[in-house]
Amino acid sequence: MKFSFSAALAVFISLPAFFPAAQAQRVVVSKGLSEVSFLDLSGLRTGGDAVASGFRMVLESDLKRSGWFNLTGGGRAEFTVLGSIEAEGGRISASCEAYRTMTRERCLSESYRGGAHEARALAHRMADDIVRALTGHPGMAASKIVMVGSRTGKKELYLCDADGAGLRQLTRDNAISLAPRWSPDGRQIVYTSYYRTQFPDIFLVTLATGERRCLANFPGLNSSASFAPGGRELSLVLSKDGNPDLYVMDARGDRITRLTATKRAAEACPSWSPDGNEIVFVSDSPGTPQLFITGRDGGAPRRLAVGGAQNVDPDWGANGYIAYSSLIGGQFQVCVVNPATGETRQISRDDANYEDPAWAPDGRHIFCVRRQGYHSRIFIIDTLSSSCISLLAETEKGDWYSPDCSGKYKNAK
Repeated sequence: MKFSFSAALAVFISLPAFFPAAQAQRVVVSKGLSEVSFLDLSGLRTGGDAVASGFRMVLESDLKRSGWFNLTGGGRAEFTVLGSIEAEGGRISASCEAYRTMTRERCLSESYRGGAHEARALAHRMADDIVRALTGHPGMAASKIVMVGSRTGKKELYLCDADGAGLRQLTRDNAISLAPRWSPDGRQIVYTSYYRTQFPDIFLVTLATGERRCLANFPGLNSSASFAPGGRELSLVLSKDGNPDLYVMDARGDRITRLTATKRAAEACPSWSPDGNEIVFVSDSPGTPQLFITGRDGGAPRRLAVGGAQNVDPDWGANGYIAYSSLIGGQFQVCVVNPATGETRQISRDDANYEDPAWAPDGRHIFCVRRQGYHSRIFIIDTLSSSCISLLAETEKGDWYSPDCSGKYKNAK
């Protein structure tokens, strides 16, 4: 989880137990209907070299993973893509025109050029452009994923593409790293680390330079930092004044405002609403961890009336819905709630524990942790079709936790 109550308990041992046994509540389970269209790519001419062929493979994989299309070579396709993909002299050039087949209405006309090393990134861009032009929905192919991995024996931060390719290690703290979150512009990542002390502090790393600085190292617990949509503020959890409570801090670390002062309880895992006016978070003030919403400037929190014995790890998507992990029948499952109506859906299957959900920028897919036994991996769940696939190859060693997607707020309402 992004910063679990059990982790907080290890730091703040004077607090009461966070996970007392409770009777599971009923959760309404329903499934959305997937809208799939046939897409004809036979008119997209592709050079025979490896770079052009690789571009084509990435594009097709992205379009399939989007969930909106079945790819076909012709016939009764609803949409048609024409164009070319060519690579020469260490450069790649691609053009794309997308049409509604029946009306010949052109929905997209775009060109993509760059170095051969940029082929994957350009293919991701083309895929997202096609998705948006033909469906009206944003894509997720060009997003980056940050997560925690243990393949070195330590919990470090890693980055990869939304299809799992290009995996690389970001931090080498040689310590426990937790709860990475992207800045809205995708240039920085904030996370919790035991890098310098036995207690967790909050760090900010700038991707272009690798520069890292400490944002919060108050006595006690410093955890669960999350950028506001505007990028100028962060929510975070601090125990410097007593119990772990919710605070808001400006991105420079100069000004801190306390939002909650819950006696004999703890807060965790804040996430901002798309408009930046509210924050959803977890509090165990009812006796078990549950979801609450408070205003950006504080005020009395209101509890989200959702089922499940425990409800943790909320992530407020740009689509206005909150994904979270709920303890149902002895296992954690990923659910989605409309905070305006309280309508709730279980998204994950019942075959394992599914935790720590994070919305993709397309508002359709959710990245989460699938935990079975003592093994944890990142999976992608399609909330419309209910498909569930692994982000990384099964051969990738180690356990993987705490995914977060770049570009989350660019499609906010």
